[in-house]
Amino acid sequence: MTAAKTNDPPPPPIKYDFLGALLSYLVPGLGQMTQGRFGKGILFFVSLYGLFFYGWLLGSKKNVYLPDYHSGETSIVSRLASDLYTRFQFVGQFPIGMAAWPAIYQYVVSVQGNEKPPLNGFMSSPSLEELNNLQRNGDKTWDLGWVYTVIAGVLNVLVIYDALAGAAFREVRATPGPLTPPNGGPSK
Repeated sequence: MTAAKTNDPPPPPIKYDFLGALLSYLVPGLGQMTQGRFGKGILFFVSLYGLFFYGWLLGSKKNVYLPDYHSGETSIVSRLASDLYTRFQFVGQFPIGMAAWPAIYQYVVSVQGNEKPPLNGFMSSPSLEELNNLQRNGDKTWDLGWVYTVIAGVLNVLVIYDALAGAAFREVRATPGPLTPPNGGPSK
């Protein structure tokens, strides 16, 4: 069997759009919108933020946070590592972008030792008593809520990659030239 020869030019190399990827990290779908793919960008924005904030509401607005339970650690890195080990779900929630940043801000402020959390405690770490109460006395919507927020964050990784590498299928413009029929006969 012989391989068919084609005179088609190879597709152009993929040019990565780092700005589009960064914008899609900040707000899901924003990178696609800046690339002119408005329908896809709006779909990503509505779907991922809808999933994230619906999960956040299911969790009584207390399931997106970085815990501050290891205040005895001496360095900020070991403290962050211990706290992330305690609540690894935030690693999945973080890729949603700016929607998870208030939790990071609350964590940094709590590390600095401020007594009263800013932003009225928005996405601050709930107390252990409050978490135990949610787990013990509530139904399982709190757990389902953090699952939704993690899924939204992880799906945004795919959105970021889509903005970085572009569409899966691209139009390849053929260069004008003589057409050669596949059977090798005379061209028309």
